[in-house]
Amino acid sequence: MRLYLILLLSALTLLAGCGQPARFHATEIPDVDWGKTFSLQDPRGRTRRLEDFRGKVVVLFFGYTHCPDVCPTTLTTLRDVMGLLGDEAQRVQVLFVTVDPERDSAELLANYVPQFHPDFLGLRGDEAATAAMAQEFKVFYAKQPAGSSYSVDHSTASYAFDPQGRLRLVMRYGESARNVADDLKLLLSGK
Repeated sequence: MRLYLILLLSALTLLAGCGQPARFHATEIPDVDWGKTFSLQDPRGRTRRLEDFRGKVVVLFFGYTHCPDVCPTTLTTLRDVMGLLGDEAQRVQVLFVTVDPERDSAELLANYVPQFHPDFLGLRGDEAATAAMAQEFKVFYAKQPAGSSYSVDHSTASYAFDPQGRLRLVMRYGESARNVADDLKLLLSGK
């Protein structure tokens, strides 16, 4: 009898979990009134907008090519995510937006970003377009003098859009590739 009760309780617990809605590891931000679109140049000089990627999950990350830590770490994690997604990676577009257009030329972005994954795309604007996009996405960035050069402090989160182009998730810096891949799979499945 005791074994029967234990098995019954275990079965009920499993069944109760079946009806639970999918949970994201990242922070869900449904129905926000910001982060609606953008208009920046790719390395070939072509204007790119969020609408260009409709039908794909888009991961948007702000950084700069001279970044010593956060940017290469994030791009490496996103490369690993693409590997975990397998064939589904074809339905994901990673966009790297520079917050340092003074140094990050189209040529530099064309060489830097694809080193992490050939399908990743670097985007840039002039100073005004960069500031407008940062404001639209609630991104902080500021030059910090460092001897004869400078570094750029910047926000470290990534944003994920569903295939309909709706901003859905803010993914924190340092999240594991497995958790990000799981979240993107949920977005790809229409959750």
